[in-house]
Amino acid sequence: MRNINSADPWQIAFYRGLAFLFSITLVLFHKYRLEIVTKIKNTGFPGMAGGFLLMLANLLFIQAFANTSIANALFTLSSIPFITAILAFIFLKEKISLRTIIIMIFAFMGIFIMIKDGLESGGFYGNVLALVCAFSFSGFVIVLRKSRNIDMLPANMVSGVLVIIVSFVISLGNMKVPIQEILLCFLWGGVLSGFVNSVFIFSTRYLLASEATFFMLLEFSLGPFWVWIFLNETISQETFYGGIIVMISVAVYSLLEIKNTKIKAVSTG
Repeated sequence: MRNINSADPWQIAFYRGLAFLFSITLVLFHKYRLEIVTKIKNTGFPGMAGGFLLMLANLLFIQAFANTSIANALFTLSSIPFITAILAFIFLKEKISLRTIIIMIFAFMGIFIMIKDGLESGGFYGNVLALVCAFSFSGFVIVLRKSRNIDMLPANMVSGVLVIIVSFVISLGNMKVPIQEILLCFLWGGVLSGFVNSVFIFSTRYLLASEATFFMLLEFSLGPFWVWIFLNETISQETFYGGIIVMISVAVYSLLEIKNTKIKAVSTG
């Protein structure tokens, strides 16, 4: 994202979505051959709803990066496991323990500090977009978890098509972008997003909604360090403190969940 200088966020979304759709189509064709259309129809309303939420999350993801720092966006997005846990409790009746609720409160305190800093530094809009992105992706995970008896991989294709349509319309068809930036978008959308999303959807069949989002936290925690090391993009003191609060909360939450999993494994073994 930070190495793309000429293309605007909507042009980036278009080419990233095009590459994403291409890679997902290859995966679906390899798996289903000429039954792709039938498999898309079989997802029904959950597939359309999941595709819409993933489309919204993808568009907001790019817009957040364009309107605030990488650190602000990713630290805010690290709230996804907590938001997912709350939504899973409401819609899937997956239980939330008291200690999880306490940890969530601390995490949202960290997010509040970052958003407050964004308001003061001019990155408030990007922080809010990142938070809405987090809710959108959490909603996508809930749909996947709710429909785990259905092959929801085609929902990726739905989201790719919607991203292309929305970004093309908003850009008024202006897609003149340097070839090297198009290649970066294809690397991002086709390889780094397409393959990963396919694997992620497969994992939701076997993990709780909140567990499935834990593994995304490496991206959220390491991303700010990558841009600091390679691009010298610094973060404010408030964002650093807020991010530390969020990541400590996430780390504690993850460790407790791992411990609970081991205890359950021993008791059922």
